[in-house]
Amino acid sequence: MSKQNQWIVGVNAVASSIEKDAENVREVLIEAGSKNPRLVEIEENALRKGIDVRKVNAQALGGVAGQVRHQGVAARYAAAKLWGENELQGLVEAAEGKALVLVLDEVQDPHNLGACLRSAAAAGVTAVVIPKDKSAPVNATVRKTSAGAADRIPVVAVTNLSRCLKDLQKLGVWIYGLAGEAQQTIHQLDLRGNVALVMGGEADGLRRLTRETCDGLVRIPMPGDVESLNVSVATGVALFEAVRQRL
Repeated sequence: MSKQNQWIVGVNAVASSIEKDAENVREVLIEAGSKNPRLVEIEENALRKGIDVRKVNAQALGGVAGQVRHQGVAARYAAAKLWGENELQGLVEAAEGKALVLVLDEVQDPHNLGACLRSAAAAGVTAVVIPKDKSAPVNATVRKTSAGAADRIPVVAVTNLSRCLKDLQKLGVWIYGLAGEAQQTIHQLDLRGNVALVMGGEADGLRRLTRETCDGLVRIPMPGDVESLNVSVATGVALFEAVRQRL
């Protein structure tokens, strides 16, 4: 899909893109006859920023939305910005010893990636690192699921994840991977300084090289009769333990 033909759908995702990334929004489609006041607000904001708005029927919106619930609005946009590996050092240094980096090791479900980005934005994460290959792209589904968070936090796509982790370590960032079999729990860590939390993919968890590069492996204590959490849920739990310690 070309940059010119990518679509985002849903009230929150479209509203956020107009507010945060208007220069990359090419046009907005709004369902004709809708009485939703949020759609009126979106139309007014789009027109105010010089974005073309077209009123279309529900069938036309369904055509660009596919299986995603469009809520009466869609926007054609240029691809979401991905930050380069060379920009990560500046982001960490700007955090002045309190960087909190989320690393996602091959999270391939776009709904999971979007949910992770949403939690990351809520937790004030410095940057989210994803591999360029074998990771869900930051597409329309991710943007919608993230409720606009994909536009608010730096997402850094890297060629070699283990090399990136080593570079973070050279910057004074402690790397901790989440693994169910780890002896230490996340509550036993000091998460107040420069820290990166690494979450594994849906199928196999952390890859071997990723595990070996981490400074330590930790687990989320689960007294219930469940082997593991969904990666987006585990991400939220881990990030907000860091937030709790930093308050």
